[in-house]
Amino acid sequence: MRSPHVGQGSNSANVRRFNERLLLQALRRAGQASKADLARLANLTSTAVGSIITSLIDGGLIEVTGRRIEGRRGQPASLLQLDPRGAFAIGVRLDRMSIETVLVDFAGRILARRSHDRLLPQPDIAQQIVQDDIHALLARLDVDERSRLAGIGVAQPYNLGSWLRELGLPADTFRVWEDADFAGELGRALALPVFGENDGNAAAIAELFYGCGRQRDDFVYLFLGPAIGGGIAIDGDCVRGLTGNAGDFAVMPVPPGRLPSAPRPGGQWDILLSRASLIALQRHLRYCGESVDSRADLEAFIANRHPAVDEWLDDCVDALAPALRAALCVLDLPAVVLDADVDGGLLDTLMQRLRIAVAATAPEARGTPLLVRGTFGRDAGALGAATLPMFYNFSPRAGILRGVGAQSQEVSHVAS
Repeated sequence: MRSPHVGQGSNSANVRRFNERLLLQALRRAGQASKADLARLANLTSTAVGSIITSLIDGGLIEVTGRRIEGRRGQPASLLQLDPRGAFAIGVRLDRMSIETVLVDFAGRILARRSHDRLLPQPDIAQQIVQDDIHALLARLDVDERSRLAGIGVAQPYNLGSWLRELGLPADTFRVWEDADFAGELGRALALPVFGENDGNAAAIAELFYGCGRQRDDFVYLFLGPAIGGGIAIDGDCVRGLTGNAGDFAVMPVPPGRLPSAPRPGGQWDILLSRASLIALQRHLRYCGESVDSRADLEAFIANRHPAVDEWLDDCVDALAPALRAALCVLDLPAVVLDADVDGGLLDTLMQRLRIAVAATAPEARGTPLLVRGTFGRDAGALGAATLPMFYNFSPRAGILRGVGAQSQEVSHVAS
């Protein structure tokens, strides 16, 4: 059956690749399914599905897990699922306050990790740390598994040398990152395909591929980390924008906050990351006389319901709710997925207050979107990085039907 998405420049090989990825997506969303299930879910004929399933089994991407009796007559149907060892990927998350590298399998399970909870060093030092960590993780794979490595993903905030005053970070450390092509240098050093992406987009792609995207194709994604990141999912793909900064909630203009710990903006407006970020919470706790040196310290103050945390939450929601409402007026999406780098009860409390505040700002004839808790918590950044090679190799994107090959996509994303 010809896919309804086929474009004029498509050819049979590209259509075949697209349909393979459609079936992989359908199986990822279903968990387990028969050939008949997959034909129905992917809107393909049984004959086409049977041929593709055979090649995917031979290629080690899916496996038969058992049988299901679908009726009283005939043979029981074979049940299929993704083979977790069908592909592997490594993800590198660079953040202003940490470096983390993970090894994941095709099912999205983190098999091993290396992490460094420290202020991001200069690029050459960070490059050596990450290369050492990648070599250590690759050593956990045997020769056959190494041949199934889909690539390495790097997720980092763009413009690391900007907004340092608002974040209270040293200029001499971060300005040098403005000219660093970290993903490109990593790919050249390791001679492996490397996919670089904005950290907000990467985390949104993880939700699309392994998280709530298994039930929905359209949502706004927000991740509360040292700064606040975001992404936009429409029709099962991540909207990047001209420079890869679509969904960049961090720099949305907001009125100055009321917390005495916040730096005063240079003009009439501030930006959202000054108020809705874990660095803003850390700054306010220190202003109140507390010592906060790690993520564990931050979670302890949150779990113990320190008064400064409550004060920051009020200020955070006061800025975040209208910014989110403004974005929804433009995007008209049904759901908002919210995740965070820490827990201790913070996310549940933030979602409860944000739900009330967003409803209170709803204009006439407009409702309130569904607010959904993110799937991965503090793992979202690193798993998002590892999902990049999986997504670009195994997701049914329209570029396949225009004849855009995997190699050219890898090059374009290394350069971004």
